[in-house]
Parts: sequence; C-alpha cells; structure tokens
Amino acid sequence: MAIEIRMPKYPECWSTCGQCAAGDIFVLEVFVKPGDHLECDDNIITIETGKVALDIPSPYAGTVAEVHVEVGDQPNEGALLITLDRDKIG
Repeated sequence: MAIEIRMPKYPECWSTCGQCAAGDIFVLEVFVKPGDHLECDDNIITIETGKVALDIPSPYAGTVAEVHVEVGDQPNEGALLITLDRDKIG
C-alpha cells in the first residue's frame, strides 16, 4: 500500500511573528532515497527559513518508493515529499 507523505502545515507563529520565517522556506537537506527503510519519526528533510532549520519527520514506517523533493525546492504546505510503500517494510 503506497502512502503519500506531504509537507505539514507550517507553525502558525511563522506567519505572525516575522522573526523565524524571515526569507523563503526551502529544502536544506534530503535524508532519504528510494529503497531506504524509515521508521516512524525518522527525518525525511530539513527545511530552512533563513533563520530557523526544521526537520520534517515521517509519520509512518515503510520503504521509500519515490522522493519528490530535492535540495533547494520551496515546498508549500501540502506539497508531496515522498511516497512510502508500507507493504515492503524491512
């Protein structure tokens, strides 16, 4: 069963405080590639805003089927990050 892992909602404070989210949000690092096995809460990517770096974890365990982002991308909320195959665990 394939599961799409999407960019979560940005913290509400990012749009109101103006400190952390100074600048564009972009992918600083991608930690996974197709075939990698992930446990729940393993990091998928790190995003950066110019002042803050934030790791985005996987909410599920499984095997990475496809990676849909790369370093430098600017993912919006809801953007597809990876496709995870939960049938090929281990």
